[in-house]
Amino acid sequence: MTPKDVYFTPVCTTEMIAFTRAQKYFQELNTELLGLSVDSNSSHLAWMYDIYCKTGIKISFPIIADRNGQIARKYGMIANDISNTETVRNVFIIDDKGIVRTILIYPLNVGRFIPEIIRTVQALQMADCSKGSTAANWMPGQPVIVPPPKTFAKLQTRNEEIEKNGNGISWYLSFQEPPKKCLENKKECNRLDKTK
Repeated sequence: MTPKDVYFTPVCTTEMIAFTRAQKYFQELNTELLGLSVDSNSSHLAWMYDIYCKTGIKISFPIIADRNGQIARKYGMIANDISNTETVRNVFIIDDKGIVRTILIYPLNVGRFIPEIIRTVQALQMADCSKGSTAANWMPGQPVIVPPPKTFAKLQTRNEEIEKNGNGISWYLSFQEPPKKCLENKKECNRLDKTK
């Protein structure tokens, strides 16, 4: 989501360029980019044309013209305490079932960090594929957190495994290598392996 009069906003211009340059990485993750702005379609066209004329870069993903802010309001993106038309700058990661999995909110004066958005998509896909979780600062190819045991007997077994393998700190926090299917099968898990 981008704020009103976005084509005059230098931060958003840098983001549109950065997203366009990174689009192939999102597509390799089976992820599509979609912009949303409360400006008109003609404003978007003028902005995209200006970017193209100045940089040679063609914005390669659609931008929805949400003139009345209806979509933005449904997603909680209008900062009513600031303005009825100016939006907060959000990134929504929405899965193939239409479920919002992640919301990142940026102030108007701080640009979005595209590598972190890509990493978040990768982490969500790995967590889903492995049925585990990803740790702080997780990067593709690193171990995933194993779900905690549900019974006391499994707790004891888990602690024995940790003592033997050194793959955790306690029954509630242990790690395993990602399943091979999550590393090898892009169609099944939609994972970007180029960062390994």
